[in-house]
Amino acid sequence: MATIYWAGDSTVQYNGIKTYPQTGIAQVFNLFIKPEVQISNHAKNGRSTKSFIDESRLAEIYDKITEGDFLFIQFGHNDEKKDDPARFTEPFSEFMVNLEKFVNVARNKKAYPVIITPVERRNYIDKSEPCEFDHTDYVAAMKQTAEKLNVPLIDLNSMSRAELDRIGLEASKDWYMHLPVGKYPYHMEGLADNTHLKYAGAVAYGGCIARGLKELGGIYEDLLLEDLI
Repeated sequence: MATIYWAGDSTVQYNGIKTYPQTGIAQVFNLFIKPEVQISNHAKNGRSTKSFIDESRLAEIYDKITEGDFLFIQFGHNDEKKDDPARFTEPFSEFMVNLEKFVNVARNKKAYPVIITPVERRNYIDKSEPCEFDHTDYVAAMKQTAEKLNVPLIDLNSMSRAELDRIGLEASKDWYMHLPVGKYPYHMEGLADNTHLKYAGAVAYGGCIARGLKELGGIYEDLLLEDLI
């Protein structure tokens, strides 16, 4: 059966005890897929498309991915960091060029690329207003790349925004790294992080991706557990 190779950043990566309870989406995605489907998670904290490529992480995927596998491409958070030349990419130029490199890695090995827009940060204007959009240009660039290259796209950014709007300001703290004193390891207590996910958030947004695969149908839907279809 196929392997899903996942390229991305800290919102996707596998986490150990040192970053508990932080949880990446790919870390929990086995909940949604058939047991014979494997996940090879190459996502790493702080990486952009540029730094991922520069560190030969994409080359490692190229060496391993085979015909019939899938490459999930999920970036945006770190490409937008203008103060860091090692990671920053202009959305409608270098970022799009880099995305095409990821797509070509999959297609050159007869695997299937899927572009996934970045998960929304937990940003609220106030208690009565929905969260503000982040990543706008990068989401648009991913959509343009997907259209240009005829690559399936799952718009996790829009789906995660809708979920944040649905559950609201306080409940969404349970999805992100908001860690009350007395409940977590001392070095993590009091953290108020609106980007990285806890287990519940990773599962919720993993469910969004699963829904996106179901909507794509065909070989993408076939990755999912039968009772999700």
